[in-house]
Amino acid sequence: MNIEQIIAEIESLERLFAERDPRPLTANDVAAANRRHDERLANSPWFRLWRSYGVCCRSEGPGVGLGEMD
Repeated sequence: MNIEQIIAEIESLERLFAERDPRPLTANDVAAANRRHDERLANSPWFRLWRSYGVCCRSEGPGVGLGEMD
């Protein structure tokens, strides 16, 4: 087993995965990122306030049911 060869292959893979993906984002990619963002912030009172006043610039509805604001 050549340890130096294994280390070189690992470093090569690290460089490969560290590069930015050159493919452009699709509408589905953006929608999925927006859903993940909404799910992460669903319990934030600031985020619920922001969503309740319609400041959101997205054309789609919320991905997470946030409930009614009192």
